[in-house]
Amino acid sequence: MEVAATADSKSIASRPMPQHLQALERANRVRLARAALKRSIASGEVSVTKVITDCPWQTETMTLSELLRAQSRWGRTRTRKLLASVGLSENKRLDTLTERQRMLLVSQLRPH
Repeated sequence: MEVAATADSKSIASRPMPQHLQALERANRVRLARAALKRSIASGEVSVTKVITDCPWQTETMTLSELLRAQSRWGRTRTRKLLASVGLSENKRLDTLTERQRMLLVSQLRPH
């Protein structure tokens, strides 16, 4: 009887996870990685310009507004003004930026 129970548990473990559970697992992983990145940005350990140029996996679907506001003393108004000055939308995703847009944004952020 024990052999049958072991065989059943192995077959359960070898089955692929349902798609909705895989999506939840990925969402949790991304959310935790983003939270850690935002804390690093707020503390000054990681530069926003580096994140914009490198575009790590956890920031691919992050909006520009969300990324910029992770900086210390950067709120909604300051973020809107900067993005308006370079002609980018607050809701623009980091992974959809062209190389020219990245360089323009980085050049505007350097003096700050």
